[in-house]
Amino acid sequence: MTVAEPEASGSRPEVRAVAGRLRGVWESGAAVFRGIPFAEPPVGSLRFAAPRPVRDWSGVREALAYGPPPPQGGHFGMDASSRDAPGDDWLTVNVWSPDPAPGVGLPVMVWIHGGGYVIGTSGLPEYDGGRLAGDGVVVVTFNYRVGVEGFAQIEGAPSNRGLLDQVAALAWVRDNIRAFGGDPDQVTVFGQSAGAGSVAALLAMDRAAGLFRRAVVQSATGTLFTPELAADISAACAAELGLRPTTADLSAVHPRRLSVAADTVGATMDRWARRWGRAAYRSITFSPVIDGEVLTATPWQALADGAGRDIELLVGHTRDEQRLFTAISGLLGEVGEEQAATALDILAPGADGAHRYREAFPTARPDELYELVHSDWLFRMPSLHLAEARTTAGGQAHVYELTWPAPGMGGTLGACHGLDVPLVFGNLDRGRTALLMGEAPSPEAEALSALMRTAWTSFATHGDPGWPAYDADQRLVQCFDTESTVSAYPEEPSRRIWQDHTFSPLPLVGD
Repeated sequence: MTVAEPEASGSRPEVRAVAGRLRGVWESGAAVFRGIPFAEPPVGSLRFAAPRPVRDWSGVREALAYGPPPPQGGHFGMDASSRDAPGDDWLTVNVWSPDPAPGVGLPVMVWIHGGGYVIGTSGLPEYDGGRLAGDGVVVVTFNYRVGVEGFAQIEGAPSNRGLLDQVAALAWVRDNIRAFGGDPDQVTVFGQSAGAGSVAALLAMDRAAGLFRRAVVQSATGTLFTPELAADISAACAAELGLRPTTADLSAVHPRRLSVAADTVGATMDRWARRWGRAAYRSITFSPVIDGEVLTATPWQALADGAGRDIELLVGHTRDEQRLFTAISGLLGEVGEEQAATALDILAPGADGAHRYREAFPTARPDELYELVHSDWLFRMPSLHLAEARTTAGGQAHVYELTWPAPGMGGTLGACHGLDVPLVFGNLDRGRTALLMGEAPSPEAEALSALMRTAWTSFATHGDPGWPAYDADQRLVQCFDTESTVSAYPEEPSRRIWQDHTFSPLPLVGD
């Protein structure tokens, strides 16, 4: 690809991308370009289709505002953000660059947001890439389709459209990032929660091969669906509107109505507990589908078989992943023996899983057992097993755990799910995640954030975050805390309980 030198328009940065010229703005020493389309809007005849390349434009396109969020569920009021945003140009990228000139060759970090595959948008203030870009990298964030639009199993449409959007965004980075000062051969993709699950899926996808060199997986979700389960849940969502899960029935339905229908199913999944099993228990409406075409194997199986062996891997989780969800559900301090026993029976691995938890944690209270098995099943063990699958195949992975307790909310949330996001981005005082920091970020929070940003940007630059690789003998991991240390993996009892477990796609379990 041939690109021109950046051109100045007053004091504003200007670059020439493949589809046309873009004009951004300088913010705190970084050139920022927002709302750049990487694919055509997936509406009209493109509804529920794989993403199509964006058409060229003439003149200079202003890149000052984030693109509208894709249609999504109502969790945390996210539906309002998509409902009130003008336009349907949902598939856009945003770029922060400390030096937007071709040939500079800076490392590139591409963020995939989380949100349970049902909510999320790159325009949230906690995802502002300015602080990271100040450490000498080009930062890219983007939108992808979530919920029904991105992950429902719809007859006549490709599966995993949200993942296909992510591949299209990474292809845009490959073809355009040199114009922004980035090196397309030094791309690190990083994500958290469902974004980390997406990164794990990309590691297993042939379509993503060659699009990134390094991957950072922060608290990967361990859920994938079989086509049968995905189709059954999608049928229930469509039935809320008296329709079938087909492109013929759904293409003319307003996205907002589909999101509301999916929210209704998600809020009442106990009705389908006998059919949907663990997905119903955890109210998981959508996940990537092992469809045999877009995604042919689970990430754990793919990595164990040698997939992505040339991609350097950094993976980890927080200590108290479940605590945030327990608080949101109103159960913090309220979990009794019956709820703990149910969680162990449903989520613990194997016929004796519940017994093994009680044996490994003999003094644990019911609420502690409840949080341990939820944390392990959904985030901690899926993340660790990625690293172990890589090392089993003869590769290398660096592992971390965040053990620093969040000071916000009265200090009750511990090292909860999502705490790593403000620390990695350095945005401690903005967005919803700022609630975890308390009234004002402490010196300890600032120092820990600086340490984690250094580790992430060093990994993106050199492939080395600053501590030894994980192996089956010593199992050394970086523990991020007020006093950060390298030690043997701290969650050894959980590791032993899950060591023989295989994370398989969640099935349709019964009538």
